[in-house]
Amino acid sequence: MTTHPTTDTAPNTGADADTGPGNGPAPRTLTEAELSQLLGEQQFGVLASVRRTGHPHLTTVLYSWDAKERVVRVSSTADRLKPRQLRTDPHAALHVNGPDVFSFAVAEGEAEVSAPAAVPGDAVSRELLSLTPGFEDPAEEAAFLAQVVADRRVVIRIRVSRLYGTALDIPAAD
Repeated sequence: MTTHPTTDTAPNTGADADTGPGNGPAPRTLTEAELSQLLGEQQFGVLASVRRTGHPHLTTVLYSWDAKERVVRVSSTADRLKPRQLRTDPHAALHVNGPDVFSFAVAEGEAEVSAPAAVPGDAVSRELLSLTPGFEDPAEEAAFLAQVVADRRVVIRIRVSRLYGTALDIPAAD
């Protein structure tokens, strides 16, 4: 009878015995400080909201993390699906990849959706401006503030009540 390496049931006793399925290191739970740092270092994440059917709705978003206030901010437009869903059911989660495929952070909380920016320079348009790197030219800033009003932009604020995530510490290959 011929055996094949992929179907042989003998225990793995070779040099790679400690790297087979289930033999690697366990994920490490990230600390609150590590989670906050990861959220602050990244810019893109996947925002999850709840559809009326109860199913999750996932969208890749550009976000801003305010560690002091424990608030995630996302810019959207008033008529998009995500703000409409969050007005109906404010439960939200933001999933952020870490610097490698083995780490992640999740920020969960309840979202609130601002009113649309109504006048260039109002509180909502200034909050949206704070999500940008800023503008050196006052004319560019004025154009941005006018555009957020024209786009009917809103700020989605997730007041984070829970952070969690893990990392998988894998030693570097020799």
